[in-house]
Amino acid sequence: MDLVTKAKWDKAAANFDVMAGYGPEKRWEPFKRKLFAKMGEGRILFLAIGTGLDIPFFPPNKNITGIDISDKMIDKARVRADQYDGKIDLQQMDVHDMPFEDDSFDQIFTSCTFCSVPRPIDGLKSLKRVLKPGGELHMFEHTGSRYFPFSLMMNVMTPLSRRFGPEMNRKTVENVQAAGFKLDEVQHVYLDVVKIISARS
Repeated sequence: MDLVTKAKWDKAAANFDVMAGYGPEKRWEPFKRKLFAKMGEGRILFLAIGTGLDIPFFPPNKNITGIDISDKMIDKARVRADQYDGKIDLQQMDVHDMPFEDDSFDQIFTSCTFCSVPRPIDGLKSLKRVLKPGGELHMFEHTGSRYFPFSLMMNVMTPLSRRFGPEMNRKTVENVQAAGFKLDEVQHVYLDVVKIISARS
């Protein structure tokens, strides 16, 4: 397990809901609900469940495994998971070292996750390993921008932001392809920064 990353998110857990649970969640809620409505009837993996802020947006009666590298995040997520009308199994683990067997899940969802995975392509390859052939990957992510001045601002901000949380300039669409997924759709939610990415194994 990446203990440096774990420690960073353990530290962030105490104030995470204050930082992320109001403005950002209210703004992106309609888009997330629409994305999570694609959750099907099979086994679903939700990567980086955090404190569970996304759980109220899940459709009911799903079979979801939620993982996070931070046990302190998981502890906070349990309250929301207990209120979910369906099954959510919460487990602490690093995406790079998942113990699941190959081809374990029908779908995988992420939400503002791959701005923070230290080795994003390796992390995506790990997801592909546990996803069934033809299985779906659905991501709500913020990424770097191709457009000036946003590209410059994000490049300047990233050395600082990565110390406390996410990197601002990730090339997540390209990373999904580099990990061996087939892109189905990329939807721009806000400029070219906030995206919904759908792909399959």
